[in-house]
Amino acid sequence: MGNARNIAFWVVLFLLILALFNLFSGPGGTMQSREIPYSQFVTSVESGEVSQVTLDGEQIRFRGADGGDYMAVKPADAAITDLLIANEIPVRAEKQEQSGFQSFLMTLLPFLLLIGVWVYFMNRMQGGGKGGAMGFGKSKAKMLTEKHGRVTFDDVAGIDEAKEELEEIVEFLRNPQKFSRLGGKIPKGALLVGPPGTGKTLLARAIAGEAGVPFFTISGSDFVEMFVGVGASRVRDMFEQAKKNAPCIVFIDEIDAVGRHRGAGYGGGNDEREQTLNQLLVEMDGFEANEGVIILAATNRKDVLDPALLRPGRFDRQVTVANPDIKGREKILGVHARKTPLGPDVDLRIIARGTPGFSGADLANLVNEAALMAARVGRRFVTMEDFENAKDKVMMGAERRSMVLTAEQKEKTAYHEAGHAVVGMNLPECDPVYKATIIPRGGALGMVVSLPEIDRLNWHKSECEQKLAMTMAGKAAEILKWGEGNVSNGPAGDIQQASALARAMVLRWGMSEKVGNIDYAEAHEGYSGQTPGFSVSAHTKELIEEEVKRFIEEAYARAYGILQDKSEEWERLAQGLLEYETLTGDEIKRVMAGDPPNVDDGDDTSDEGSAPSVTAIPKTKPKKSPPEGGMEPEPSV
Repeated sequence: MGNARNIAFWVVLFLLILALFNLFSGPGGTMQSREIPYSQFVTSVESGEVSQVTLDGEQIRFRGADGGDYMAVKPADAAITDLLIANEIPVRAEKQEQSGFQSFLMTLLPFLLLIGVWVYFMNRMQGGGKGGAMGFGKSKAKMLTEKHGRVTFDDVAGIDEAKEELEEIVEFLRNPQKFSRLGGKIPKGALLVGPPGTGKTLLARAIAGEAGVPFFTISGSDFVEMFVGVGASRVRDMFEQAKKNAPCIVFIDEIDAVGRHRGAGYGGGNDEREQTLNQLLVEMDGFEANEGVIILAATNRKDVLDPALLRPGRFDRQVTVANPDIKGREKILGVHARKTPLGPDVDLRIIARGTPGFSGADLANLVNEAALMAARVGRRFVTMEDFENAKDKVMMGAERRSMVLTAEQKEKTAYHEAGHAVVGMNLPECDPVYKATIIPRGGALGMVVSLPEIDRLNWHKSECEQKLAMTMAGKAAEILKWGEGNVSNGPAGDIQQASALARAMVLRWGMSEKVGNIDYAEAHEGYSGQTPGFSVSAHTKELIEEEVKRFIEEAYARAYGILQDKSEEWERLAQGLLEYETLTGDEIKRVMAGDPPNVDDGDDTSDEGSAPSVTAIPKTKPKKSPPEGGMEPEPSV
């Protein structure tokens, strides 16, 4: 439709220009005539040098004695006809019937041309396809028609409970009598809640592919404009479109852009956003019911949504789309690996076991990176080695083999990382050490990776204390080897990670007997969420910091003691890292026992490594178990 309108505009523009050209060129525009003064023309007539004359209004066209064509302009008071007849020269006069109309067009057409060009560009600037200059308040919702790349529930894996909830909505649309005969009503809305990358938008696309009803999709940010009232107008227009196509589904992605808590923040609410939200609330469940219109929405910030959105009658169902467990990860890997030729040594269950906390998007990226690595070296299929290397790259970043390190820097990195590994392997409740490397990755010179054997759902105090000891082992190793005066800035990431974990233990999890079972997180962090943080006394703040410091100092002392007791194993591992650069868990055990790592039978350690330690301390449960103790590079001078 838009292309046809553009073509018609340019055709009309071409015709207008052509008409103007013909108009200004005149009927004699194609005649090659030389213009002479009127006095010379009179002299030529009187001397008999003119053989024929044509009168065209004020123009005089004639042929001279030399056979050439000439033209002159007649003055208004000249009696040219009598002169020509007196000299017996043939005279022919042109009709002037269209002179008035041509004069009118000459005046009007330029203005019409300018107005047409102005309307065209205004139409383009304001969206063109949404009603022209008056389409500013029209909805930007698009009807999804997936003729190619259609997604169904077969393409969704690892989130079975969420899929079952939404499959019921699809079944309701297909066979409403099955539920209505028992008094059941179709849900008005479903809110998909979960961290980024878990498949919320993919679920919505699967519903569009399965439902067989019109499916409108729009982003929450498409409603909000700088002009007050535009967003509300777009909401009304969207629901009008949906009513015309009912039964249908409307999917609003990232609804927190428009559905935030009203009046939140120091400066009050935004009038445009709040009016848009008010209109959305009324349309979903107001005075007039919208039968047959189901609203799906997705967000990873449920905590900031207005309570009026979450009540029954609006979003009747809140579907949690969480990170998958080990079975879910295996199914997701199977879905993403359908079009990827896998080698005979690839076991997706082993890959799923080694990727705890990965979301669906992370796993899709893992399969893609493995395929790219296999293609880079010219393989016909993807091997297990490619998956291992891809996992290291996704978790820890690409290797920086071009980075030049001195022998002293390598030695400090090796002893630092060996300290993490030795302490981690001597504390039973620490996650098993997966890999240690002194090859720089990301922003770290080396790192130790530990992965849990099963998905972690909670943390115990003893586990946290042992994890703190493993985290502080890098600094303990440097001080034990070179003394207090030669400690580097390498443990900076360890200290940051240990501080975050210790503060979570004291402020959120109630693991300090002195502080007690009170959540002080809001008081410590200040403004949080929708309510300002409450104030606490200076004594309580001092007590909190004392307990955080106690947890960290006890962990450091524990790590220092283990390294003193296991100094021979620590020394062997550090020398092994200097020689082999990267060692896996089994190889670390053999090197610590004084045996060769037997790298030929294990993984290709030349392409493997680990990542810097950036564990985010979760409020409820951890997502991933990232690397321990990445040693930060020394500052450049």
